[in-house]
Amino acid sequence: MTLHVSRASLQDWALVRDWCATEGWNPGAADASVFFAQDPDGFFVGRVDGEPVSAISVVNYDADYSFLGFYLVRPDLRGQGHGLATWRAALAHAGDRTVGLDGVPAQQDNYRRSGFAPAYRTARYVGEVPLPDRPVTGVVPVDRVDPAALAAYDSACHPADRPRFLTPWVSAPGHRALARVTDGRLTGYGVVRPAESEARIGPLFADTPADASALLDALATEARAFGAPRVAVDMPEANPAAARLALSRGLEPSFETARMYTGPIRPVAQDRIFAVTTLELG
Repeated sequence: MTLHVSRASLQDWALVRDWCATEGWNPGAADASVFFAQDPDGFFVGRVDGEPVSAISVVNYDADYSFLGFYLVRPDLRGQGHGLATWRAALAHAGDRTVGLDGVPAQQDNYRRSGFAPAYRTARYVGEVPLPDRPVTGVVPVDRVDPAALAAYDSACHPADRPRFLTPWVSAPGHRALARVTDGRLTGYGVVRPAESEARIGPLFADTPADASALLDALATEARAFGAPRVAVDMPEANPAAARLALSRGLEPSFETARMYTGPIRPVAQDRIFAVTTLELG
């Protein structure tokens, strides 16, 4: 069977989303259009006799940084080399950029052999955040914040500027984006979105644990508005305050990944990152 790898369309990605749901990755309901907004040429599907059998994304953010995700092969055709062939064909899209990914433990040795080095672990915490006893103060919708200030805050917490991603991410259908404002200054923001099972929170960026706590409570309250009392939050081990916050709200770890890179990235404000944006695009 000959595998042909080509760029995927947004329509192709509806099938890939179904594969992700079957794998238990809990994809967001409106993720695809936002992901494609960042780099529409960064999504690939492998086909055998015209039938999709594999997928991967290699999304370029700028001249220096790319992120790899959605690496999977249809279960009935695994072990035949389709995954590696898809990987090799798509990775060329990154050029000489540093590439990041979030790898499950079973694949991390394979990623090391491909030149990826671990940076930190990320754990997904899942559960129902108790409703706060009183209204959360100092949290407002992001559309009440200066867009330039929001973009600058996001850039400080990510290895690349991402305006093409950020604008649709905070305004996609169903997404609820909130900002923390203290004494007139932006001190954090977060997004919650409907997904296959639990609502997913990401990013959750904040100056302090108190800011992150207020945002988490407010985002979990928003999730209930679209019928999702349970949330899933991907929290980096590199910021120990993140896990403490999750556990304080009764969330439990469900699985972990490792953030890995092929080379250097620009400095990021790791102590502000209480939850990564997504495991699919970083």
